[in-house]
Amino acid sequence: MTSTPSILLTVLLVSLLTPSSATKRHVIDFRSPGLYPEGLTWDPSGQHFVVGSLHSRTIHSVSDAGVVQTIISDPYLPENATILGLAVDSSKRRLLAGIHCAPPLLPCSALAAYDLRSGGRRIFLSPLPSLDSEDTVRDIANDVAVDYEGNAYVTNSAKNFIWKVDRDGVASVFSTSPLFSSQPVAADADASFRDCGLNGIVYNSKGYLLVVQSNTGKMFKVDEETGTARLVLLNRDLVAADGMARRRRDGTVVVVSQKKIWFLKSQDSWGEGVVYDEVELDVEGFATAVTVAGEDRVYVLYGRVMEGIMGSYKDGEAREWFEIEEVLSEKEGGYDKVWVYVLVGLGFTYFCFWRFQMKKLITNMDKKIT
Repeated sequence: MTSTPSILLTVLLVSLLTPSSATKRHVIDFRSPGLYPEGLTWDPSGQHFVVGSLHSRTIHSVSDAGVVQTIISDPYLPENATILGLAVDSSKRRLLAGIHCAPPLLPCSALAAYDLRSGGRRIFLSPLPSLDSEDTVRDIANDVAVDYEGNAYVTNSAKNFIWKVDRDGVASVFSTSPLFSSQPVAADADASFRDCGLNGIVYNSKGYLLVVQSNTGKMFKVDEETGTARLVLLNRDLVAADGMARRRRDGTVVVVSQKKIWFLKSQDSWGEGVVYDEVELDVEGFATAVTVAGEDRVYVLYGRVMEGIMGSYKDGEAREWFEIEEVLSEKEGGYDKVWVYVLVGLGFTYFCFWRFQMKKLITNMDKKIT
């Protein structure tokens, strides 16, 4: 007859060695015809993702189950304006959106703020100032980060500087560090991002921002008070880097490109950093953004934006389905496997100890009976 502890041990071993549903990669397919979203963020209060659009003046929420709802529709934005970077200001329940107008629209770069508590009422729309009004290269307001005071920081991917927009909507040029223009364009930079400079940006509560540069693959650390920048020393270049995000649990920074996502850590507040893992992505999906959702889970957006930019589809046949997918680091998963074996070992030790104690008890009872 099988003893109860033996059964319990068997159940324990099976449960430990069976993959948990919590570790399965979460894939969200959502339908929104012609959306072609470029920006992605997570709203922790609403418990949903937020995406923008290449061609419409709308911003949408996407649930874990792929249910899409329009949370902001702003008819006062220029028609066909592109909504790029998105950031949620959780303390003030605001959504910040980078606005860009591509040709043939007139040049326009702005930051819009919307109140998430009042159905998406627009708080302000702040035009972002150019350094040189006679420069024929138009500014590109790309990614957005927000600090705990409600100040927003916006990267200019065309001219390699950073804007700052305070919580009242007052915009200014924040950082024009010459370091941003000092790095050589990567030898393997292709035409799709060769002219794209500063891109993804995140805020760190220790008083600085991290920003990546697409065409050089470099990362910079920028002081939030002075705008002074320094190069972060990495063990490899992040060529074609686009969006980025930061996990609060361990400070890991994730950077996405069309082809792969990098996981980075630093032991000295980003004087130096190490890429400790990289994961290949679906190139055809053209990932442009990454965010950290509940339980510090990392998600990328497959918005098929190149298809949307090039208009490589027939009239009335714009793509309807897009994807938000979780990305798992196998090297991080390895730690979970180690703990599984540790727990199995502890269970086996307990079982052996129990068997020894039972054998000793039976021996003592036999002596008493004898």
